[in-house]
Formats: sequence, structure tokens, C-alpha cells
Amino acid sequence: MAVIQKYGKNHNPDLVCYKENHQPNKHGGAPAVSHKKWTEQSAYWSRPMARLWTVVLFFGTCLLYCARMTMPICAVSMADQFDWSHKESGMVLGSFFWGYCFTQIFGGYVSDRVGGEKVMLLSAAAWGSMTAFTPVLAHFCSQPILSMTLARFLMGLLQGVHYPSLASLCSQKVVESERGFLMSTVGSGSYLGTLVIGGAGSFMLDLYGWESVFYVSGLLTVLWAYCMWKYLLRGEGPVISLESLGSSKTQTKLTKRHWLRLFKQPAVCAVITAHLCTASTFFTLSSWLPTYFRDTFPDAKGWVFNVIPWVVAIPSSVLSGCLSDHLIGQGFDTASVRKFMQFISMGLSSVFTLCLCGKTTFPWAVALVSITMGLHTFNYSGVSVNVQDLAPSCAGSLFGVMNTCGAFSGVLLVYFSGYLIETTGSWASVFALITTLNLLGLGIFLAFGDAKRVDIDSKSCSCGTHAKGGTGPASFMPCGTSTESTICNSLGFVMYYAYA
Repeated sequence: MAVIQKYGKNHNPDLVCYKENHQPNKHGGAPAVSHKKWTEQSAYWSRPMARLWTVVLFFGTCLLYCARMTMPICAVSMADQFDWSHKESGMVLGSFFWGYCFTQIFGGYVSDRVGGEKVMLLSAAAWGSMTAFTPVLAHFCSQPILSMTLARFLMGLLQGVHYPSLASLCSQKVVESERGFLMSTVGSGSYLGTLVIGGAGSFMLDLYGWESVFYVSGLLTVLWAYCMWKYLLRGEGPVISLESLGSSKTQTKLTKRHWLRLFKQPAVCAVITAHLCTASTFFTLSSWLPTYFRDTFPDAKGWVFNVIPWVVAIPSSVLSGCLSDHLIGQGFDTASVRKFMQFISMGLSSVFTLCLCGKTTFPWAVALVSITMGLHTFNYSGVSVNVQDLAPSCAGSLFGVMNTCGAFSGVLLVYFSGYLIETTGSWASVFALITTLNLLGLGIFLAFGDAKRVDIDSKSCSCGTHAKGGTGPASFMPCGTSTESTICNSLGFVMYYAYA
């Protein structure tokens, strides 16, 4: 296979690498190439189809967070009804994240082999049903604390595959110049879901009881999964077969040696480190900011600091995707665009986080937090998309590794931040720690980050051009691998002079 890098202003974003089978001709001349097809290019969605999927995935992510936040919203009412202590409530709430960590890599691996849309569909149907069934488990189980802890753990397991399958789907179906918009728009669904369930969920909780929150969010998710299967996947079934698991349609047959080589790449280590830092700092901010406002401004209205930052985050996330795709469409180097987006997410946002260390008024604190959370959403057009640039053939698996690291480090950083607050009695130490981690991850990504494909062993190319990362005619050639040698098709020269 050959890696087609895009440089210069007049590149074609639809040019992709592909694999060809070939046999030398019997006259000893140039080998005759037999095209299977341009598998990656033909698999890309058209722009109207990509926009349709963007809307559908946006609502899917919105429902994902609606279902995820049902238990935190209803925890107080459930604790009163079932006589839970704070420790028991914390055990129920925390069990979700432990389950969430364990299926990231598995979900990405299966998505790379059978398609992210299928994994996403099955998982959504499962965690939607689990959400709707939660009140039944709570009322009919003799030990509600055990059944709810197990239910939340299973919810984490089922929802853990969502973002890796999204990354795999995007890498397989969306052209490079449009991935930023899709990922950022779909990612903004998480903020909308948090807002919707916070408002509508509280309303249903007061009028109809905590059970109604689980019923509505769960049934809406099942309905979304059915519509996706019926109208987008055309009712195909079975969704995932044993044959599809055994034979990868995306050619993601990476051995242990290839994975070790992949993790030795500086760009891969850089994107994992940056994601680890930005994910853990985001978990810490979202977990402790309500407590910060209650402690620092006890008379402030809770809905102000619980709503405004997320309202700002939605348009900011969409803006980051539009800006990213526009810059790439204008001919800017993909790696430079990813680094610029990540600089805004981790570098510029840290400036406003540091401002929270000093004394400030409530309006200024809300403004600083809103700007910080808004700028953080540029991450969706940075490292979240960069993994698809580096390894499109195994983007789901690699994103699963990244998200697992981010989730584990996030849980640890949340606990450590609580320790700092109790020990120092100051919120400045937490904000300084968040800033330090952000700058550390950003520095590593700026130094070693890249957008060249690293999931292909370029050394196997006999022409040597791809191993050197050249930009001449040969860099546009497909590189097919036979038993003993690798050849380049003259079609590559035509493509180069047509698009250079």
C-alpha cells in the first residue's frame, strides 16, 4: 500500500492510498496491474450522505449523554428512597467509569473489522434498553445498591465502545478534509445532551418521579437505534456475523510486531500523551467546577454556572470543525492544522484557567470557565481527528487505547485534585495542576505530532519513495506488494501531474 500525502495548495483531499494485486507480464516488461478497486475512495460517503450521518450521529451522542447523566440526576432521589449513604451513592456513580475503561480497545478493534456503524448500533440498542430497564431492576431486586452498581458498570461497558467506533467509522467513510467538522459537530452533541437531560430530566423528576427519566431517555435511544438500522443501514441483518469478525473488510490485520512498531512511532506516542492530558484535565474541570462555584460563591445561582459553559461549548465545537476543514481545504498542511487546533484547546485555554487562580468576581469566573470549556472543544479537531490521519486502518483500536488511558488518568486526577483541595485549602493548586498537564501534553504534541500515515510498513516499498515521505510523482503511486517485490503503477504519474 502507498501513503498519499497532501502538500501544497492544489492537493486533492479525495486521493487516498489503496492496494492492488498485480502479476508481471510474460514479456518481462512493466508488470500489468489488475485493479480490484479504489476501496477506500469508493467507500467514502458523498457530501450529502456525510451531512446526513453527521446529524444522526449528533443526536446519537446527545442521547448517549442523556442516558449517561440519568443516574447522577436521579441519585439524590434514589438515595432517599432506598436509604443509601453518600459512600454507597458514590459507589453506584463511580462504577460507570470502571466499566467505561474496559471496552474502549475492544470496541475499536471490532469496529475496524466490521464497521463502526454496526458496533455503534448494537451498543446503543443495548445501553438504551439497559437504561429503560433500570427502574425495574431497582424495584424488584432485594438489594438495590448491588443491582444499580452492576447496571451502571454494564452501562459503562456498553457506552465505552461509542467513541472508538465513531473514530473508526469516520476514518473509513469521511475524507480527510471533512473529518474535523463531523467529529466536532458530533462531539457537541455531548454538551447538548448534558443540557437537555439537566433541564428536561429535572422537570420529569419533579412531576413524574425518577423512574420517568430512565424510561424516556432509554426508549428514545432504542427508537434512535431502530431508525438508524431501518433507514440508514437499510434493515441489513444480521448486523454482525461471525464471518465478518473473522475476515476484516478494512484490512486491519495488524500483528503484534506491527502494533509494537506502531507504538514506537513518535507521532503515535505524542497523540496518546496529548489525549491523556486533555481528557484527564477535562474530567477534572467538569467534576470539580460545580463544587468550586459553591465554595467560592455560595450565594450564586446554580443554573448559571451549570448551564452557561455548556451553552458556549456547543457553537465553539462546531466552529472548530469548520475552521479546521476550511484551513485544510485552503491547502494548509494537515499536521500544522491539527497542531494549531490543539494549541487553542490546550494552550490558549490554559491562560484562562490560570486566571481562576486569583481572586475574581462571580460574573468573571463564569466568563473564564465558559471560555475555557469553549476553547477546550477545539480538541475535537486536533488529537481526536489526528489518530485517523495516522492510522486509518486501525483508528478505532488506537482511539480505544487513547481513551482508555484518558479515562484511567482522569479518574486518578479527579481523586488527586480532591486531595489537593483538602490538603492546601486552595483551588489555585488544582487550576495550576491542570495548566501544567495541559502545557506538558501540548509541548509533546507540538514537538512530535504529525499527520503522515504510520500504520503501513513503508520499508516494504522497493521504490523507497514512501519510506522517505517524498512528494514527487512516485509519492502518488499505489504501491502493491507481491510475493517478492513491490511495483508502482504509471497511473501515479498521471495523478501527480493532474493534481500537482
